[in-house]
Amino acid sequence: MIQDVKDKSELMLFGIPASPGIAHGPVFRFLHDEVKVATYEVSESDQEEEIKRFLEALEMTKSEIREIREDVAKNLGEKEAGIFDAHMLVLEDRALIDDVKKEIKESGENVEKCVHRVTQKYLDFFDQLEDKYLRERAVDLRDISRRLQRCLSGTTASGTAFLDEPKIMVSEDLTPSDTAALDRSKILGIATDLGGQTSHAVIMARASGVPAVVGLRSLTEKLSQGDELLIDGFEGVAIINPSESTLFRYGKVDVQRRKLLNLIDEESNLPAQTADGKSLHIWANADTPEEVQKAINAGCLGVGLYRTESLFLRTNSLPSEDEQYEEYVRMVASSGGKPITIRTLDLGGDKLLDGWNQEREANPFMGFRAIRYCLSNPKVFLDQLRAILRASAKGDVRIMLPMISGIGEVVRAKELIQQAKEELKIRGEEFDPDIKVGCMIETPAAVSICDLLAEESDFFSIGTNDLVQYLLAVDRVNNEIAFLYEPHHPAVIRSLKHVAQVASENKLPVTVCGEIAGDPHFLPLLIGLGFDSFSASASMVSEMKFFARRFSSEDVEKITMDAEKKYRPSEVKELIKNFYEARVSEVSRTKS
Repeated sequence: MIQDVKDKSELMLFGIPASPGIAHGPVFRFLHDEVKVATYEVSESDQEEEIKRFLEALEMTKSEIREIREDVAKNLGEKEAGIFDAHMLVLEDRALIDDVKKEIKESGENVEKCVHRVTQKYLDFFDQLEDKYLRERAVDLRDISRRLQRCLSGTTASGTAFLDEPKIMVSEDLTPSDTAALDRSKILGIATDLGGQTSHAVIMARASGVPAVVGLRSLTEKLSQGDELLIDGFEGVAIINPSESTLFRYGKVDVQRRKLLNLIDEESNLPAQTADGKSLHIWANADTPEEVQKAINAGCLGVGLYRTESLFLRTNSLPSEDEQYEEYVRMVASSGGKPITIRTLDLGGDKLLDGWNQEREANPFMGFRAIRYCLSNPKVFLDQLRAILRASAKGDVRIMLPMISGIGEVVRAKELIQQAKEELKIRGEEFDPDIKVGCMIETPAAVSICDLLAEESDFFSIGTNDLVQYLLAVDRVNNEIAFLYEPHHPAVIRSLKHVAQVASENKLPVTVCGEIAGDPHFLPLLIGLGFDSFSASASMVSEMKFFARRFSSEDVEKITMDAEKKYRPSEVKELIKNFYEARVSEVSRTKS
């Protein structure tokens, strides 16, 4: 703990690192201005007018959300903009709309009061749920409720327009539209009491490049007027009124990071290989044709993971075969002839369409999702498979099956792929008859039987985010147990090593996906476990290549042996972090 005995006012709090970076400055306390809800009686003859006001407010709110979505898509990307699709679902929810109409007629009160009463009923329901992720989604409903009330009352939302200098924004929590509406030139960083690494506000902060720490619990209570705050988005630390020694230490960290980014940029066009010439295969994850183009420009080999559900979520529908085909062809065109691995529909869990699976699931991440949904809905699956196959005639396309837990799922999926091929032959459509089909290893069951899955697969892709979640029985969107989500855990390391060995024995290509695939700290350890192929966000490709050139195969062997002897995740984390910092600081010194 950093503590200057000469300055008793310094106070350090620990939270969850959400968006990397160091920020220091005066505090701006972002308070959600609750619109005062008027209450008055409405005569029966005026009730239809109240309903009309409600419907007009709905349309105004939809218009606002569309504008925010377009702005976010333009400035941050389609993935981040997709957050607001959930808002549109709320605004179009027939149950909510009908409940408000019914409340207006039965209560005899004004629409503002009825909207408040109905949305509060829904919020109370969310708050009682045990599922932490679903409780977190109540933030979306609160956001929509406030917007509706503002449209009805003619008021506007608070923001950062009045700030005369950039500040650290502090709040109990942030809604997606709070974050989207901020003038990012006036925000140095973000710190919140609540929230997890997957909250919508965090996703947008990360995409904006704004340092952020969440889950600080009591931060807002401990702040006083005139306080300054330092946040460390790398370690998840917030320091109230940092001392001079603390500022000096963190200032050096920030300068070193900026210097490193400049060096990474200078070497961005160099090949992906270790210091002794071992070649690495760096791929990129993508959701849209625009992201594919960015990935190719970053120097990756192609797209290691294209998430097709993004198209479904953007349109909040099940797009037709032709609509999907047009999207996939644009992806192929953007790749410039480089391979694209298309993951079949992975809806479910936290990715839902309006009207999806009407029965509420107690454990949606382990429920009716991904390949389970596709095999239970062959018409939807066949539409997608035909679209992918048709796109394969235009370039190097591969099919990847998500959330596999048994050999029967792969066999059945391949039968449907063959059926789709036969249907296209009858129609006279072209496709790659030898298209490669692989599966994702992201369940403990898949790890255990990966030797069997290898017999039915052309390649593997390890989905580390879900694999860690399922191996450790830790809901990765549950703030209460976020500290238990440990990708450095020996169980994870042993599982990864096992899959790498089986893939090698079967001469099967295997790529690591997920957060750790794009974390440079993990790179030497993953190479030592037997991997040479990684799929990460386009923004991390250059840093991955930069760090790889700072160590040799001998270094990899040593760090892997040391890591396998560690019993605690924290020890493994410290080991790979120290190795990274030593090599990076070394190159920074030599190029100063």
